[in-house]
Amino acid sequence: MSDTPKRSPESSEDPLDEQLEQVDPAAEPGLAEELQQERARETGPADQESDDRWQDALRRIASGGWAVSLGAVLLAVLAGSLMIVVTDEAVQDAAGYFFSRPADTFAAVGQAVGGAYSALFQGAVYNFRADTFAAGIRPLTQTLTNATPLIAAGLGVAIAFKAGLLNIGGQGQMLMAASAAGWIGFGVTGLPFPLHLIVAVVAGMLAGALWAGIAGLLKARTGAHEVIVTIMLNYVAYYLLSYFLATPGLMQAPGSGNPRTPPMQESAILPPLLGERYPLHWGFVLALVAVAVVWWILNRSAVGFSYRAVGENARAARVAGIDVSRATVSVMLVAGALVGLAGVSQVLGTSTTGFGADIDAGIGFDAITVALLGNSNPIGVLGAGILFGAFKAGGSAMQAAEGIPIEIVLVVQSLIVLFIAAPPLVRAIFRLPQPGKAPKKKRPTTAAKEVSA
Repeated sequence: MSDTPKRSPESSEDPLDEQLEQVDPAAEPGLAEELQQERARETGPADQESDDRWQDALRRIASGGWAVSLGAVLLAVLAGSLMIVVTDEAVQDAAGYFFSRPADTFAAVGQAVGGAYSALFQGAVYNFRADTFAAGIRPLTQTLTNATPLIAAGLGVAIAFKAGLLNIGGQGQMLMAASAAGWIGFGVTGLPFPLHLIVAVVAGMLAGALWAGIAGLLKARTGAHEVIVTIMLNYVAYYLLSYFLATPGLMQAPGSGNPRTPPMQESAILPPLLGERYPLHWGFVLALVAVAVVWWILNRSAVGFSYRAVGENARAARVAGIDVSRATVSVMLVAGALVGLAGVSQVLGTSTTGFGADIDAGIGFDAITVALLGNSNPIGVLGAGILFGAFKAGGSAMQAAEGIPIEIVLVVQSLIVLFIAAPPLVRAIFRLPQPGKAPKKKRPTTAAKEVSA
Protein backbone atom coordinates (compact mmCIF):
# COMPACT_ATOMS: atom_id res chain seq x y z
CA MET A 1 0.00 0.00 0.00
CA SER A 2 1.12 3.58 -0.69
CA ASP A 3 2.12 5.78 2.25
CA THR A 4 0.57 8.85 0.55
CA PRO A 5 -2.42 9.97 2.60
CA LYS A 6 -5.74 10.09 0.75
CA ARG A 7 -7.58 13.42 0.73
CA SER A 8 -11.26 13.38 1.52
CA PRO A 9 -13.60 15.13 -0.92
CA GLU A 10 -14.11 17.89 1.63
CA SER A 11 -10.37 18.56 1.97
CA SER A 12 -9.46 18.19 -1.72
CA GLU A 13 -7.70 21.18 -3.19
CA ASP A 14 -8.44 22.89 -6.48
CA PRO A 15 -6.17 21.82 -9.40
CA LEU A 16 -5.17 25.45 -9.89
CA ASP A 17 -4.05 25.63 -6.26
CA GLU A 18 -1.85 22.55 -6.77
CA GLN A 19 -0.45 24.10 -9.97
CA LEU A 20 0.34 27.32 -8.12
CA GLU A 21 2.25 25.36 -5.46
CA GLN A 22 4.35 23.66 -8.13
CA VAL A 23 5.20 26.86 -10.03
CA ASP A 24 8.23 28.87 -8.93
CA PRO A 25 7.24 32.60 -9.16
CA ALA A 26 10.88 33.60 -9.51
CA ALA A 27 11.51 31.22 -12.40
CA GLU A 28 8.16 31.65 -14.20
CA PRO A 29 6.59 34.95 -13.13
CA GLY A 30 4.28 35.19 -16.15
CA LEU A 31 2.76 31.75 -15.67
CA ALA A 32 2.27 32.32 -11.95
CA GLU A 33 0.46 35.60 -12.59
CA GLU A 34 -1.86 34.02 -15.16
CA LEU A 35 -2.68 31.17 -12.78
CA GLN A 36 -3.49 33.64 -10.01
CA GLN A 37 -5.81 35.60 -12.36
CA GLU A 38 -7.49 32.38 -13.41
CA ARG A 39 -7.96 31.40 -9.76
CA ALA A 40 -9.44 34.81 -9.00
CA ARG A 41 -11.95 34.44 -11.80
CA GLU A 42 -13.05 31.05 -10.48
CA THR A 43 -13.68 32.34 -6.99
CA GLY A 44 -16.98 33.83 -8.11
CA PRO A 45 -18.48 31.42 -10.67
CA ALA A 46 -22.03 32.23 -9.63
CA ASP A 47 -21.54 35.92 -10.33
CA GLN A 48 -19.93 35.17 -13.69
CA GLU A 49 -22.79 32.86 -14.71
CA SER A 50 -25.30 35.48 -13.61
CA ASP A 51 -23.57 38.13 -15.71
CA ASP A 52 -23.53 35.78 -18.70
CA ARG A 53 -27.25 35.12 -18.31
CA TRP A 54 -28.04 38.83 -18.20
CA GLN A 55 -25.87 39.51 -21.22
CA ASP A 56 -27.54 36.69 -23.14
CA ALA A 57 -31.00 37.99 -22.18
CA LEU A 58 -30.15 41.52 -23.31
CA ARG A 59 -28.73 40.20 -26.56
CA ARG A 60 -31.90 38.23 -27.24
CA ILE A 61 -34.05 41.27 -26.52
CA ALA A 62 -31.98 43.55 -28.76
CA SER A 63 -31.93 41.01 -31.59
CA GLY A 64 -35.71 40.45 -31.53
CA GLY A 65 -38.07 41.68 -34.20
CA TRP A 66 -39.68 44.21 -31.86
CA ALA A 67 -36.36 46.07 -31.61
CA VAL A 68 -36.35 46.57 -35.37
CA SER A 69 -39.97 47.76 -35.23
CA LEU A 70 -39.16 50.25 -32.49
CA GLY A 71 -36.11 51.45 -34.39
CA ALA A 72 -38.22 51.89 -37.54
CA VAL A 73 -40.73 54.03 -35.63
CA LEU A 74 -37.96 56.18 -34.14
CA LEU A 75 -36.31 56.72 -37.52
CA ALA A 76 -39.65 57.61 -39.11
CA VAL A 77 -40.42 60.08 -36.31
CA LEU A 78 -36.99 61.68 -36.76
CA ALA A 79 -37.63 62.00 -40.49
CA GLY A 80 -41.02 63.52 -39.74
CA SER A 81 -39.37 66.00 -37.39
CA LEU A 82 -37.00 67.02 -40.18
CA MET A 83 -39.94 67.64 -42.52
CA ILE A 84 -41.70 69.69 -39.85
CA VAL A 85 -38.59 71.82 -39.47
CA VAL A 86 -38.21 72.32 -43.21
CA THR A 87 -41.86 73.31 -43.75
CA ASP A 88 -42.23 75.58 -40.70
CA GLU A 89 -42.33 79.28 -41.60
CA ALA A 90 -40.83 80.45 -38.29
CA VAL A 91 -37.83 78.18 -38.79
CA GLN A 92 -37.40 79.44 -42.34
CA ASP A 93 -37.44 83.06 -41.15
CA ALA A 94 -34.95 82.39 -38.36
CA ALA A 95 -32.67 80.45 -40.70
CA GLY A 96 -32.27 83.62 -42.79
CA TYR A 97 -30.07 85.19 -40.10
CA PHE A 98 -28.68 81.96 -38.63
CA PHE A 99 -25.02 83.08 -38.55
CA SER A 100 -25.80 86.29 -36.70
CA ARG A 101 -28.24 84.79 -34.15
CA PRO A 102 -28.11 80.96 -34.29
CA ALA A 103 -30.00 80.63 -31.00
CA ASP A 104 -33.17 81.93 -32.66
CA THR A 105 -33.04 79.15 -35.24
CA PHE A 106 -32.57 76.44 -32.64
CA ALA A 107 -35.39 77.89 -30.56
CA ALA A 108 -37.67 77.94 -33.60
CA VAL A 109 -36.77 74.33 -34.40
CA GLY A 110 -37.51 73.23 -30.84
CA GLN A 111 -40.80 75.10 -30.79
CA ALA A 112 -41.89 73.69 -34.15
CA VAL A 113 -41.06 70.06 -33.37
CA GLY A 114 -42.12 70.22 -29.73
CA GLY A 115 -45.36 71.99 -30.54
CA ALA A 116 -46.21 69.53 -33.30
CA TYR A 117 -45.70 66.40 -31.23
CA SER A 118 -47.31 67.99 -28.18
CA ALA A 119 -50.42 68.63 -30.27
CA LEU A 120 -50.20 65.06 -31.59
CA PHE A 121 -50.10 63.72 -28.02
CA GLN A 122 -52.98 65.90 -26.85
CA GLY A 123 -55.05 64.89 -29.84
CA ALA A 124 -54.33 61.18 -29.42
CA VAL A 125 -53.83 60.46 -25.71
CA TYR A 126 -54.77 63.20 -23.25
CA ASN A 127 -55.83 66.81 -23.65
CA PHE A 128 -54.15 68.83 -20.89
CA ARG A 129 -56.28 71.85 -21.71
CA ALA A 130 -59.54 70.10 -20.87
CA ASP A 131 -61.41 71.22 -17.78
CA THR A 132 -62.01 67.74 -16.38
CA PHE A 133 -60.31 64.36 -16.53
CA ALA A 134 -63.36 62.86 -18.25
CA ALA A 135 -63.02 65.39 -21.04
CA GLY A 136 -59.24 65.02 -21.17
CA ILE A 137 -59.29 61.31 -21.98
CA ARG A 138 -61.68 61.69 -24.90
CA PRO A 139 -58.74 61.72 -27.40
CA LEU A 140 -57.61 58.36 -26.03
CA THR A 141 -61.05 56.87 -26.67
CA GLN A 142 -60.92 58.24 -30.21
CA THR A 143 -57.51 56.61 -30.69
CA LEU A 144 -58.87 53.24 -29.53
CA THR A 145 -61.89 53.67 -31.80
CA ASN A 146 -59.61 54.27 -34.78
CA ALA A 147 -57.44 51.33 -33.74
CA THR A 148 -60.32 48.84 -33.53
CA PRO A 149 -60.64 48.01 -37.26
CA LEU A 150 -56.86 48.28 -37.70
CA ILE A 151 -56.27 45.63 -35.04
CA ALA A 152 -58.85 43.24 -36.47
CA ALA A 153 -57.70 43.67 -40.07
CA GLY A 154 -54.04 43.54 -39.02
CA LEU A 155 -54.66 40.18 -37.37
CA GLY A 156 -56.15 38.88 -40.61
CA VAL A 157 -53.08 39.95 -42.56
CA ALA A 158 -50.68 38.69 -39.87
CA ILE A 159 -52.09 35.17 -39.61
CA ALA A 160 -51.85 34.85 -43.39
CA PHE A 161 -48.23 36.03 -43.21
CA LYS A 162 -47.52 33.26 -40.69
CA ALA A 163 -48.67 30.73 -43.28
CA GLY A 164 -46.52 32.30 -45.98
CA LEU A 165 -49.44 34.02 -47.75
CA LEU A 166 -49.74 37.70 -48.69
CA ASN A 167 -53.31 38.74 -47.99
CA ILE A 168 -53.57 42.00 -49.96
CA GLY A 169 -57.36 41.71 -50.23
CA GLY A 170 -58.28 43.44 -46.98
CA GLN A 171 -60.26 46.10 -48.82
CA GLY A 172 -62.48 43.62 -50.65
CA GLN A 173 -62.99 41.48 -47.57
CA MET A 174 -63.98 44.53 -45.54
CA LEU A 175 -66.42 45.71 -48.20
CA MET A 176 -68.12 42.33 -48.45
CA ALA A 177 -68.31 42.04 -44.66
CA ALA A 178 -69.73 45.55 -44.41
CA SER A 179 -72.30 44.73 -47.08
CA ALA A 180 -73.51 41.59 -45.29
CA ALA A 181 -73.49 43.10 -41.80
CA GLY A 182 -75.06 46.33 -43.04
CA TRP A 183 -77.83 44.55 -44.92
CA ILE A 184 -78.67 42.54 -41.80
CA GLY A 185 -78.36 45.69 -39.70
CA PHE A 186 -80.87 47.82 -41.60
CA GLY A 187 -82.85 45.27 -43.59
CA VAL A 188 -83.84 42.62 -41.07
CA THR A 189 -86.59 43.61 -38.66
CA GLY A 190 -88.24 42.03 -35.67
CA LEU A 191 -85.10 40.70 -33.95
CA PRO A 192 -84.29 41.82 -30.39
CA PHE A 193 -81.06 43.63 -29.50
CA PRO A 194 -78.59 40.89 -28.64
CA LEU A 195 -79.77 38.44 -31.30
CA HIS A 196 -79.91 41.02 -34.09
CA LEU A 197 -76.39 42.24 -33.33
CA ILE A 198 -74.98 38.72 -33.13
CA VAL A 199 -76.55 37.73 -36.46
CA ALA A 200 -75.15 40.85 -38.13
CA VAL A 201 -71.65 40.28 -36.73
CA VAL A 202 -71.61 36.61 -37.73
CA ALA A 203 -72.93 37.42 -41.22
CA GLY A 204 -70.22 40.01 -41.75
CA MET A 205 -67.42 37.72 -40.61
CA LEU A 206 -68.73 34.88 -42.79
CA ALA A 207 -68.85 37.17 -45.82
CA GLY A 208 -65.25 38.26 -45.25
CA ALA A 209 -64.17 34.64 -44.75
CA LEU A 210 -65.86 33.45 -47.94
CA TRP A 211 -64.37 36.31 -49.97
CA ALA A 212 -60.86 35.49 -48.75
CA GLY A 213 -61.58 31.78 -49.13
CA ILE A 214 -61.93 32.28 -52.89
CA ALA A 215 -58.28 33.36 -53.05
CA GLY A 216 -57.23 30.49 -50.76
CA LEU A 217 -59.08 27.91 -52.85
CA LEU A 218 -57.60 29.17 -56.10
CA LYS A 219 -54.14 29.15 -54.51
CA ALA A 220 -54.54 25.60 -53.23
CA ARG A 221 -56.16 24.09 -56.34
CA THR A 222 -54.57 25.94 -59.25
CA GLY A 223 -51.49 27.60 -57.77
CA ALA A 224 -52.77 31.08 -58.61
CA HIS A 225 -50.78 33.73 -56.79
CA GLU A 226 -52.76 35.09 -53.86
CA VAL A 227 -51.49 38.66 -54.37
CA ILE A 228 -52.96 38.91 -57.87
CA VAL A 229 -56.19 37.16 -56.90
CA THR A 230 -56.82 39.25 -53.79
CA ILE A 231 -56.10 42.53 -55.58
CA MET A 232 -58.52 41.62 -58.36
CA LEU A 233 -61.13 40.62 -55.76
CA ASN A 234 -60.75 44.08 -54.24
CA TYR A 235 -61.97 45.63 -57.49
CA VAL A 236 -64.78 43.11 -57.80
CA ALA A 237 -65.97 43.85 -54.25
CA TYR A 238 -65.76 47.62 -54.74
CA TYR A 239 -67.79 47.69 -57.94
CA LEU A 240 -70.23 45.10 -56.65
CA LEU A 241 -70.96 47.22 -53.57
CA SER A 242 -71.19 50.33 -55.75
CA TYR A 243 -73.83 48.57 -57.83
CA PHE A 244 -75.78 47.58 -54.70
CA LEU A 245 -75.69 51.16 -53.41
CA ALA A 246 -76.72 52.70 -56.73
CA THR A 247 -79.66 50.35 -57.28
CA PRO A 248 -82.98 51.19 -55.56
CA GLY A 249 -84.42 48.24 -53.72
CA LEU A 250 -81.06 46.61 -52.96
CA MET A 251 -78.97 48.62 -50.48
CA GLN A 252 -79.72 52.22 -51.43
CA ALA A 253 -81.68 54.20 -48.88
CA PRO A 254 -85.35 54.52 -49.92
CA GLY A 255 -86.23 57.88 -51.42
CA SER A 256 -82.60 58.93 -51.80
CA GLY A 257 -80.52 59.19 -54.93
CA ASN A 258 -77.24 59.06 -53.05
CA PRO A 259 -75.28 55.79 -53.09
CA ARG A 260 -75.65 55.23 -49.36
CA THR A 261 -77.46 52.74 -47.17
CA PRO A 262 -80.19 53.51 -44.64
CA PRO A 263 -79.11 53.90 -41.00
CA MET A 264 -78.63 50.80 -38.90
CA GLN A 265 -81.39 49.74 -36.54
CA GLU A 266 -80.78 50.29 -32.85
CA SER A 267 -80.93 46.56 -32.16
CA ALA A 268 -77.95 45.94 -34.48
CA ILE A 269 -75.62 48.70 -33.26
CA LEU A 270 -72.57 47.98 -31.10
CA PRO A 271 -73.31 49.79 -27.83
CA PRO A 272 -70.91 52.42 -26.48
CA LEU A 273 -68.29 51.01 -24.13
CA LEU A 274 -67.83 54.02 -21.82
CA GLY A 275 -71.05 55.93 -22.31
CA GLU A 276 -72.63 58.13 -24.93
CA ARG A 277 -70.09 60.95 -24.56
CA TYR A 278 -67.23 58.79 -25.89
CA PRO A 279 -66.97 57.28 -29.39
CA LEU A 280 -65.48 53.99 -28.16
CA HIS A 281 -67.81 51.01 -28.66
CA TRP A 282 -67.82 47.30 -27.93
CA GLY A 283 -66.08 46.59 -31.21
CA PHE A 284 -62.83 47.29 -29.37
CA VAL A 285 -63.61 44.46 -26.95
CA LEU A 286 -64.25 42.15 -29.90
CA ALA A 287 -60.85 43.17 -31.31
CA LEU A 288 -59.18 42.30 -28.00
CA VAL A 289 -60.93 38.93 -28.00
CA ALA A 290 -59.67 38.38 -31.54
CA VAL A 291 -56.10 39.11 -30.38
CA ALA A 292 -56.40 36.45 -27.66
CA VAL A 293 -57.95 33.92 -30.06
CA VAL A 294 -55.28 34.41 -32.72
CA TRP A 295 -52.53 34.13 -30.10
CA TRP A 296 -54.01 30.83 -28.92
CA ILE A 297 -54.38 29.53 -32.46
CA LEU A 298 -50.79 30.33 -33.40
CA ASN A 299 -49.11 29.24 -30.17
CA ARG A 300 -51.32 26.60 -28.53
CA SER A 301 -53.18 24.73 -31.27
CA ALA A 302 -52.29 22.08 -33.82
CA VAL A 303 -53.89 24.18 -36.54
CA GLY A 304 -51.60 27.10 -35.72
CA PHE A 305 -48.60 24.77 -35.80
CA SER A 306 -49.58 23.64 -39.30
CA TYR A 307 -49.90 27.29 -40.38
CA ARG A 308 -46.43 28.12 -39.10
CA ALA A 309 -44.94 24.97 -40.57
CA VAL A 310 -46.38 25.73 -44.01
CA GLY A 311 -45.13 29.29 -43.71
CA GLU A 312 -41.61 28.16 -42.87
CA ASN A 313 -41.32 25.52 -45.59
CA ALA A 314 -44.33 24.16 -47.46
CA ARG A 315 -42.41 21.21 -48.94
CA ALA A 316 -41.09 20.11 -45.55
CA ALA A 317 -44.56 20.49 -44.06
CA ARG A 318 -46.00 18.28 -46.81
CA VAL A 319 -43.33 15.64 -46.16
CA ALA A 320 -44.19 15.80 -42.45
CA GLY A 321 -47.79 14.88 -43.24
CA ILE A 322 -49.44 18.32 -43.18
CA ASP A 323 -52.13 18.92 -45.77
CA VAL A 324 -50.77 22.15 -47.29
CA SER A 325 -53.83 22.75 -49.47
CA ARG A 326 -56.19 22.45 -46.53
CA ALA A 327 -54.01 24.73 -44.43
CA THR A 328 -53.93 27.31 -47.23
CA VAL A 329 -57.71 27.40 -47.57
CA SER A 330 -58.39 27.39 -43.83
CA VAL A 331 -55.90 30.14 -43.01
CA MET A 332 -57.44 32.38 -45.67
CA LEU A 333 -60.90 31.69 -44.23
CA VAL A 334 -59.69 32.69 -40.77
CA ALA A 335 -57.89 35.74 -42.15
CA GLY A 336 -60.99 36.85 -44.05
CA ALA A 337 -63.16 36.46 -40.95
CA LEU A 338 -60.78 38.66 -38.96
CA VAL A 339 -60.67 41.33 -41.65
CA GLY A 340 -64.45 41.01 -41.87
CA LEU A 341 -64.64 41.88 -38.18
CA ALA A 342 -63.01 45.19 -39.09
CA GLY A 343 -65.76 45.87 -41.63
CA VAL A 344 -68.40 44.90 -39.08
CA SER A 345 -67.01 47.32 -36.51
CA GLN A 346 -67.13 50.09 -39.09
CA VAL A 347 -70.78 49.73 -40.11
CA LEU A 348 -72.21 48.66 -36.75
CA GLY A 349 -70.06 50.81 -34.48
CA THR A 350 -68.57 53.84 -36.25
CA SER A 351 -70.75 54.67 -39.29
CA THR A 352 -74.15 53.64 -37.99
CA THR A 353 -76.03 56.34 -39.91
CA GLY A 354 -75.35 54.65 -43.24
CA PHE A 355 -72.29 54.00 -45.35
CA GLY A 356 -71.04 54.21 -48.89
CA ALA A 357 -68.46 52.40 -51.01
CA ASP A 358 -65.66 54.18 -49.14
CA ILE A 359 -66.46 52.49 -45.84
CA ASP A 360 -63.08 50.73 -45.74
CA ALA A 361 -61.31 54.14 -45.46
CA GLY A 362 -58.01 52.60 -46.56
CA ILE A 363 -57.96 50.28 -43.54
CA GLY A 364 -57.51 47.19 -45.71
CA PHE A 365 -54.12 48.44 -46.90
CA ASP A 366 -53.14 50.07 -43.59
CA ALA A 367 -53.57 46.63 -42.03
CA ILE A 368 -50.55 45.44 -44.02
CA THR A 369 -48.44 48.10 -42.33
CA VAL A 370 -49.86 47.18 -38.94
CA ALA A 371 -49.04 43.50 -39.47
CA LEU A 372 -45.50 44.32 -40.60
CA LEU A 373 -44.88 46.65 -37.68
CA GLY A 374 -46.29 44.09 -35.27
CA ASN A 375 -43.98 41.42 -36.72
CA SER A 376 -47.08 39.26 -37.42
CA ASN A 377 -47.42 38.73 -33.67
CA PRO A 378 -50.90 39.25 -32.16
CA ILE A 379 -49.57 41.36 -29.28
CA GLY A 380 -47.41 43.34 -31.68
CA VAL A 381 -50.40 43.90 -33.98
CA LEU A 382 -52.35 45.23 -31.00
CA GLY A 383 -49.64 47.77 -30.21
CA ALA A 384 -49.16 48.73 -33.86
CA GLY A 385 -52.88 49.21 -34.34
CA ILE A 386 -53.09 51.53 -31.34
CA LEU A 387 -50.06 53.47 -32.61
CA PHE A 388 -51.62 54.02 -36.02
CA GLY A 389 -54.92 54.87 -34.40
CA ALA A 390 -53.07 57.53 -32.43
CA PHE A 391 -51.50 58.88 -35.62
CA LYS A 392 -54.93 59.17 -37.19
CA ALA A 393 -56.53 60.83 -34.15
CA GLY A 394 -53.60 63.13 -33.38
CA GLY A 395 -52.83 64.09 -36.97
CA SER A 396 -55.97 66.17 -37.28
CA ALA A 397 -55.30 67.89 -33.96
CA MET A 398 -51.72 68.60 -35.01
CA GLN A 399 -52.92 70.17 -38.23
CA ALA A 400 -55.56 72.29 -36.47
CA ALA A 401 -53.37 73.46 -33.58
CA GLU A 402 -49.98 73.96 -35.26
CA GLY A 403 -50.83 74.18 -38.96
CA ILE A 404 -48.72 71.09 -39.70
CA PRO A 405 -49.82 69.35 -42.91
CA ILE A 406 -51.51 66.06 -42.05
CA GLU A 407 -49.65 64.51 -44.98
CA ILE A 408 -46.55 64.48 -42.76
CA VAL A 409 -48.25 61.86 -40.60
CA LEU A 410 -48.89 59.79 -43.73
CA VAL A 411 -45.24 60.17 -44.68
CA VAL A 412 -44.21 58.94 -41.22
CA GLN A 413 -46.43 55.89 -41.64
CA SER A 414 -44.94 55.21 -45.06
CA LEU A 415 -41.40 55.55 -43.72
CA ILE A 416 -42.21 53.03 -41.01
CA VAL A 417 -43.03 50.53 -43.75
CA LEU A 418 -39.84 51.44 -45.59
CA PHE A 419 -37.64 50.85 -42.54
CA ILE A 420 -39.52 47.69 -41.55
CA ALA A 421 -38.78 46.34 -45.02
CA ALA A 422 -35.04 46.96 -44.48
CA PRO A 423 -34.11 45.31 -41.15
CA PRO A 424 -30.35 45.28 -41.91
CA LEU A 425 -30.42 49.07 -42.28
CA VAL A 426 -32.17 49.54 -38.92
CA ARG A 427 -29.80 47.09 -37.22
CA ALA A 428 -26.79 48.87 -38.68
CA ILE A 429 -27.98 52.32 -37.57
CA PHE A 430 -28.76 51.25 -33.99
CA ARG A 431 -25.99 48.61 -33.84
CA LEU A 432 -28.45 45.83 -33.01
CA PRO A 433 -27.14 42.24 -32.98
CA GLN A 434 -28.22 39.85 -35.68
CA PRO A 435 -30.96 37.39 -34.63
CA GLY A 436 -29.71 33.92 -33.79
CA LYS A 437 -26.05 34.96 -33.84
CA ALA A 438 -24.32 33.82 -30.69
CA PRO A 439 -21.66 36.05 -29.13
CA LYS A 440 -18.03 35.12 -29.64
CA LYS A 441 -16.67 32.88 -26.93
CA LYS A 442 -13.59 33.95 -25.04
CA ARG A 443 -10.44 32.10 -25.95
CA PRO A 444 -8.91 30.11 -23.11
CA THR A 445 -5.83 31.65 -21.56
CA THR A 446 -2.40 30.10 -21.81
CA ALA A 447 -2.54 29.17 -18.14
CA ALA A 448 -5.88 27.39 -18.61
CA LYS A 449 -4.45 25.43 -21.55
CA GLU A 450 -1.40 24.36 -19.51
CA VAL A 451 -3.56 23.37 -16.54
CA SER A 452 -5.87 21.32 -18.76
CA ALA A 453 -2.83 19.68 -20.30
